[in-house]
Amino acid sequence: MSEIAGQTGLRAGASAVVNESYSFACMRCGHGWEQSYEIEHHTDAAGHEFVLYVADGKVVPSPLSKPECHHCDSHVVRIMRPGRVASARDAAHRPSRVPPPARPVEVPTAPAGADGEEREHHHWHLSDLLHPFQRKAS
Repeated sequence: MSEIAGQTGLRAGASAVVNESYSFACMRCGHGWEQSYEIEHHTDAAGHEFVLYVADGKVVPSPLSKPECHHCDSHVVRIMRPGRVASARDAAHRPSRVPPPARPVEVPTAPAGADGEEREHHHWHLSDLLHPFQRKAS
């Protein structure tokens, strides 16, 4: 779901900064978007570790806690690996490949027999088809 792109420059008080990206899809209205985050790892005065999620230069809540659709304010949001929304948009804008229309099929006629007469049309029966598989009596 996330892609760790590596560390970027450290910010004031951050011991490490990791980039992660996610794709989101609202299950209510169908809106989809992607967002990249810088996850800053910090340690408070008591020695407890915590992280801050930064998106577009602003500290934001964790996208994993309770994501919200910016289109309809729904909290029924699916979180996916990065690139899913972009690939769906690309597929929607790509011209679809429609096969050419089917043409009528011509049925070949049976060739005339040696005496010039039409050959008799044979109707196949299930017993004819199963004949090679029947056991011979010994």
